[in-house]
Amino acid sequence: MFTGIIEAVGTLRKIERQGDDIRLTVASGKLDLTDVRLGDSIATNGVCLTVVQLLADAYAADVSAETVSLTGFAHYAVGTEVNLEKAVTPTTRLGGHMVSGHVDGIASVEQRVMRGQAIEFWLAAPAELARYIAHKGSITVDGVSLTVNEVDGSRFRLTIVPHTAGETTLVKLKAGDRVNLEVDLIARYLERLMQASPEPQKDGVTMEMLARSGFIR
Repeated sequence: MFTGIIEAVGTLRKIERQGDDIRLTVASGKLDLTDVRLGDSIATNGVCLTVVQLLADAYAADVSAETVSLTGFAHYAVGTEVNLEKAVTPTTRLGGHMVSGHVDGIASVEQRVMRGQAIEFWLAAPAELARYIAHKGSITVDGVSLTVNEVDGSRFRLTIVPHTAGETTLVKLKAGDRVNLEVDLIARYLERLMQASPEPQKDGVTMEMLARSGFIR
């Protein structure tokens, strides 16, 4: 589990093909690896990866063919910068939101505009993920926990404050770039709970249906 609060920006040092899979070696930048052990998880551009080798200033992780196909890793190259976050501990501040590191799909950057000192982005999400994206809800973009400021169909707007831009790879995004997208975990579970209701819902979400399902009293 992660929070979407990025700890460092790393760089892909090596990409080794292993059949349909790949092994990445990631230079960790300012990420502290002293407490990382083999088998630990590090979110790499929002993808939960298991450390299989530790170096003084880098780690290696294997990426399955399925993960490659569902994420931006299919388009990365040596030298690509990536956002890094170690898995949370029981004493970690939950400064962002609950992030699993399981990418749901790829969004494309449609527009980038400067608004004062902040950067405003419009992104287009896959149509099947649009129902999980809500105004003022949380979303994870390349591993970064962000607030959705506006929704228009499957498009949504983000505002990146200077601190977030300076501490992540988002500052380099431009129109046409693709990013890893993870929707809000709670929204997915809520949908599944409603689908599992003993009485199928034909009229969408209503106050009566929420009460019967135990969400309100």
